[in-house]
Amino acid sequence: MTIKEKGQVLLEIAGLKKEYDGAVVLDNINLSIHRGEVVVVLGASGCGKSTLLRCLNGLENIQGGEIKFSGKSLTDKNIKWQEIRQRIGMVFQNYDLFPHMTVMDNILLGPLKVQKRDKKEVLEEAKVLLERVGLFERRDSFPRQLSGGQKQRIAIVRALCMKPEIMLFDEVTAALDPEMVREVLDVILGLAKQGMTMVIVTHEMGFAKAVADRIVFIDAGKICEAATPDEFFQNPKTERARQFLNIFNFK
Repeated sequence: MTIKEKGQVLLEIAGLKKEYDGAVVLDNINLSIHRGEVVVVLGASGCGKSTLLRCLNGLENIQGGEIKFSGKSLTDKNIKWQEIRQRIGMVFQNYDLFPHMTVMDNILLGPLKVQKRDKKEVLEEAKVLLERVGLFERRDSFPRQLSGGQKQRIAIVRALCMKPEIMLFDEVTAALDPEMVREVLDVILGLAKQGMTMVIVTHEMGFAKAVADRIVFIDAGKICEAATPDEFFQNPKTERARQFLNIFNFK
């Protein structure tokens, strides 16, 4: 599916600049993400990938540029981030599940307490999502009783139960043992097939090629390339991208 076949622009980034103590981490980032599109952000550790996601979800202040979501500026000082984060879901690499709460209670907390939704409706939705990721039978378990891959799938379900319009995934397999990576990636591949808009930061090259509509390669805080997966992996245009792919022996 090409960008033209996607929906309208959902998230627009223009001239984004982020600094830490005077050091530029993101420099003039320009990127538009269309509804239904899956954008995978690649780059070496420390290049600014995770910082970019955190800026999109209001977890980092920016020092220049603008971010628009559904046409509304997120740089407005009066923006209500609690409301925006219900529409821009984010899953981190360390799960962030509440250890003293069961799986189901972790999932229900946001929809019931923040969104004030009907409990019966949310329970049914949580059940469907848990069945989709193969974990309905663990609904009464505590996080300590789950594997890393199971915890990460629960974190994804928790985010999805808030009914976000876009999902941000920040290295969600980085803390997992290799045998657990596949079960998490399969869930995200399923979301892509269902048309979920996503921005994914990952070091899993095969997964990136399989799931992405577009690859965005960042180096030293700047976008060096933006291309389809086939274009990027078969014929990277910059020497830096070629060096990066050679590290992974990806062909």
